[in-house]
Amino acid sequence: MGKTVVLYPGPGVGHLTPMVELAKVFLQHGVAVTVALAEPQAKTSHFSDAVARAAASNPSVVFHVLTPPAPQTDASLGMFEDLRAMDAPLRDLLLSLPGVHALVLDMFCAGSLSVAAELGVPAYFFLPSGASFLAVFLSLPGMAAGGKRFSELGDSIIRLPGVPPFKATDLPRIVRDDDDTTKNFLRMAETIPKSNGVLVNTLESLEAHAVRALRDGLCVPDRATPPIHCIGPLVSGGGGEKKHECLEWLDAQPDKSVVYLSFGSMGTFSKQQLHEIAVGLEKSEQRFLWVVRSPRGEGQKVGDPLPEPDLDALLPEGFLERTKHRGLVVKSWAPQVEVLRHRAAGAFMTHCGWNSTLEGITAGVPLLCWPLYAEQRLNKVFILEEMKLGVELKGYDKEIVEAEEVEAKVRWVMDSEGGRALRERAAWEKNRAAEALKEGGSSHDAFVQFLNKL
Repeated sequence: MGKTVVLYPGPGVGHLTPMVELAKVFLQHGVAVTVALAEPQAKTSHFSDAVARAAASNPSVVFHVLTPPAPQTDASLGMFEDLRAMDAPLRDLLLSLPGVHALVLDMFCAGSLSVAAELGVPAYFFLPSGASFLAVFLSLPGMAAGGKRFSELGDSIIRLPGVPPFKATDLPRIVRDDDDTTKNFLRMAETIPKSNGVLVNTLESLEAHAVRALRDGLCVPDRATPPIHCIGPLVSGGGGEKKHECLEWLDAQPDKSVVYLSFGSMGTFSKQQLHEIAVGLEKSEQRFLWVVRSPRGEGQKVGDPLPEPDLDALLPEGFLERTKHRGLVVKSWAPQVEVLRHRAAGAFMTHCGWNSTLEGITAGVPLLCWPLYAEQRLNKVFILEEMKLGVELKGYDKEIVEAEEVEAKVRWVMDSEGGRALRERAAWEKNRAAEALKEGGSSHDAFVQFLNKL
């Protein structure tokens, strides 16, 4: 009988998507896969649609929704507590399977490591971020033990093993808030080293300094760091049943001539900011494909479904008409992987989410970095300083990125010597990523070595 693994992604599409890509790799190596899904306390169509799409596209993967034993009648206690309530149904699932060779946990499901220990199942973590973020993340408990509160660090420069220096304000807000959620987050960082190993969605050469620091034990000074397996970049192959209209539009554009703007499944902007982007794009005189989402209304939480955007109301008067011969605005969503891999794609304005970053890298396009939330500010530092694959839009950390900045950076990346050099470097990194995933490549071999230990 072959091996069986259970994968347990954290909440949100950004955690589900890479875990499904990991499931495909297990299947390619003849391993049976069950994906356990924590049913969100607040059910959203966004998440359930993503699960339905993943299940339909991957019929060989078993998707099992974990329902908490006693649904909460009051408001949700918080993400970490909600996930801990799933431990009992997770235990039942593991016991129901004939033999589980490994439980692979998302970082946010770190509390469930105790379930694996109780049942004697080897447990690993799969990080949906890169090795550089992992190096920072595992260093945080040591910093906290130093006595200074993260909220007191201000703009001071932090220097940690394996990563470029960064400002304290680049840390995720969940760290800088110094509240109970911060304590839970740090507990996750303390738990990961207790596992059998960490699978990282990166290729070793892309983040060589961070990988070396992790393997040398520099990020977890008080205990051994588990084996680090760089098995990426795992990116969706794209491809839907029907060709999206924007791909037909791209077919009519010259090679590497279009700037693609998209800011993730949760990225939204105010009407004022959308106006500035539009003015900047128009003045840049460059071709563009822009995914516009409705601004989040007052009281709306991240992840709540948004109405279809009214482009005429949100964008400057006459903008769509004036730019129709060199630009296309798409409402809410575009098939990002296919857009980035299209021969017409020339640059990617992104929120620096790790999935999007890898999609840009594997497509060989330079990144215009506009971080919004989570660990994206850190990713921006790594993209600029370590990978040297992007340029920053100044003002992202203020209220508004101005039209002049959008215009200047779009022009620079598409029509300057510096931009050309950046595109050449991006094309080179794309080839390295492809080589890593081939048989005999570093990521392929790392995965085989990991499997041989199960």
